[in-house]
Amino acid sequence: MTTLLLSPLFASGALQFAFEKATTEGKITIGTLIVVSLFSWTVMISKTRQIWIARRAAKKFFAAFRASRDPLELLRKKQEFDGAPAYEVYYAGAQELEYQLKNNPVDIRGKQHISTTSFESVQVALERTVGAESLALEKGMIVLSTAVAGGPFIGLLGTVWGVMETFSGIAKANSASLTAMAPGVAGALIATVIGLLVAIPAMFAYNFMVTTIRAITQDLDLFVSEYATLIEHAYVDKRTLSDEVADALRSRNMGETSFMARAEK
Repeated sequence: MTTLLLSPLFASGALQFAFEKATTEGKITIGTLIVVSLFSWTVMISKTRQIWIARRAAKKFFAAFRASRDPLELLRKKQEFDGAPAYEVYYAGAQELEYQLKNNPVDIRGKQHISTTSFESVQVALERTVGAESLALEKGMIVLSTAVAGGPFIGLLGTVWGVMETFSGIAKANSASLTAMAPGVAGALIATVIGLLVAIPAMFAYNFMVTTIRAITQDLDLFVSEYATLIEHAYVDKRTLSDEVADALRSRNMGETSFMARAEK
């Protein structure tokens, strides 16, 4: 199985020779590195797909959101943008806003608003969803960082072990010729080569993905500020105490006038 996976690398003949001369410990090390490589490539492919979908869907969502006039318009139209982290943040905030408008409304001249306390609940929902989406984007990145940091060291362990075995064999045979040393050293060095082949692609992928995820997370933070500001302008009760008293008196007077009109009839 290991030989089959490594066969593309054996085309030059040098790697094949080195692998054949590797000790049992060296081959176990190489097998471990192949398992790490399989995990890292799985993460690279899945995260690349996830990030590509997230960026494409986010572009569509932001275009639709900024074309809307009301913070709840997309929710009420039931427009969906699967895969866009910003849409998940929007959806959580819009649902919380609708809940507060339904259960804790503040009526201002016939229009429903929410109090500053209810607005804080909406902000908490937005921030909580941003955290969840950030964690979802970063999920699996530890596999790549482990491959980057651990791959060369695992390979180095196999190399050092192989060199130790080679020199021990030479000492027992009382022969220090290059012909006796070369196969063992070549078999030992292949572990480091495989370790680097595991780490280098993971390193480039990790750096690219971390930078992209950081940019997406920053966009989410900016979106939360933008969306919260829109909600505050459109739905939050920003009246002063004197305005609230005046509106309450106005509503009371209107109620009394209506009652007297009904009584006269």
